[in-house]
Amino acid sequence: MRYIIIGAGAVGGAIGGRLAGAGHEVVLVARGAHLAALREGGLRLKVPDGEYTHRLPAVEGPDELGELRADDVLVLAVKTQDTVAALQAWGPAPVAGGGTAAERLPLFCAQNGVEGQRLALRVFRQVYGVCVWLPATFVEPGAVSAAGSPLTGMLHLGRHPHGTDETARRVAADLEKAHFEAPVVADVARWQYAKLLSNLGNALEAVAGPIAGDKAGQLYGRVRAEGESVLDAAGIAYASVAEQQALRGHKVDLVPLDGAPRGGGSSWQSLSRGTGTIEADYLNGEIALLGRLHGVPTPLNDLLQHLANTFARERREPGSMEIDELVRRADEAVEAVEAGEAVAFVQES
Repeated sequence: MRYIIIGAGAVGGAIGGRLAGAGHEVVLVARGAHLAALREGGLRLKVPDGEYTHRLPAVEGPDELGELRADDVLVLAVKTQDTVAALQAWGPAPVAGGGTAAERLPLFCAQNGVEGQRLALRVFRQVYGVCVWLPATFVEPGAVSAAGSPLTGMLHLGRHPHGTDETARRVAADLEKAHFEAPVVADVARWQYAKLLSNLGNALEAVAGPIAGDKAGQLYGRVRAEGESVLDAAGIAYASVAEQQALRGHKVDLVPLDGAPRGGGSSWQSLSRGTGTIEADYLNGEIALLGRLHGVPTPLNDLLQHLANTFARERREPGSMEIDELVRRADEAVEAVEAGEAVAFVQES
């Protein structure tokens, strides 16, 4: 099988680089300065066992590949807000022997949240969910790092909306030869919703810095509890913290990497790079959506969604809001809901 990594940033670059290092054929899809660097110097991947340069085909879109192959596996690793554009580009791509990628090829959604695979299922016939537990960082154009050890990451795989098949098992076997653990499960969404609860802290970290100390930790606990209440009201199952910890153990521990500091998670990195967009609509916003559908107030996730989008739009520095200020705003949002008032967030100046 040939793996086409659509979105060869932190997560996509780590997956593509590790697959290439295990001897698999890989094509990287990127744009802008990152694409130029990949073409000129290859993908530089720094991991605890060393730094590797993989000179791989790098393209901006499917037209550069001509007809896709019948044995291609598409791995969608763009941020969720970029999913529709990627689907529009790759879905109609012709496949050797007839038909299109959307009709014939498997698409694995290696993304945070759950919306990407729902969007994909509108276009692609074979969609697979991936629960991504992979601490990776976009270091600079052409370079990514992944600090997990002894494994690079854990990637649960399964058909969307449910089930397993031989394709999932074959991909999992390739991943497990490439420094990943890749359980194939029929209920991959249960793991993705559990990961979603963890990712509710991404916006908090992006806005106010690392979730360290009592104030940030307690606020994250409140944000997560709000998310759990929403999922419970919606009847959505999710793996418990204890179940996740028992499975992961110390398989993906973070190791400091010289020259590749990890400033923060995916949302932090979006602000740090000044991309102008952030995935909060599909993390905190997913909880807000479900809350409205099921009659559960979500003032804390509403607030974090609003602040993260404001920071991204105005290209603010990550972590630049004091945690005391964020806690004050969170308390005000909750008090307003409890008093039966409509919450109106003040436009950031």
